Amino acid sequence: MKAIIHKTPINGFTLKHAEREDVPLILSYIKKLAAYENLLHEVTATEEILLESLFIKEAAHVYIAYYLEQPIGYMLYFYNFSTFNGKPGIYLEDLYIDEPMRHKGFGKIMLGFLAELAIKNDCKRLEWACLDWNHPTIDFYKKMNSQLLDDWTVYRLTGEKLISLAQSYSKDK
Repeated sequence: MKAIIHKTPINGFTLKHAEREDVPLILSYIKKLAAYENLLHEVTATEEILLESLFIKEAAHVYIAYYLEQPIGYMLYFYNFSTFNGKPGIYLEDLYIDEPMRHKGFGKIMLGFLAELAIKNDCKRLEWACLDWNHPTIDFYKKMNSQLLDDWTVYRLTGEKLISLAQSYSKDK
């Protein structure tokens, strides 16, 4: 199967829909992003886990960004759903561009690509989260006219707390 490659408005910049053989590269970008966010210690993904999650279960989609045929970044997204408008949305989990390639318009094009994908798939939202200390990225998102949802708070269960809640559900049956 031939790779799906999308040309962009920047000459030499393309977005390639990731394939199985890209898993090592995807994992390397996940680790780069985690290191940038000072969260590398939280990465437990392996190539095997990513292969199953991305290409067998198809839980998320990945595009790798190339400039002059060299990988320079990636984005990972999945579809969510809004009960309020009854339509799907896209949730951008990761968008990462290598440090030397930032501030060249690649991130804007990547977000634009996802926005176009959302419109084509009748999605009503494109959403993502950003760490509150990451001011360069926050400034970038503001330039895209994105809306900060400061009245929403994200909650998360992981590890033992997730297992504990699941076990309490099982006991209640």
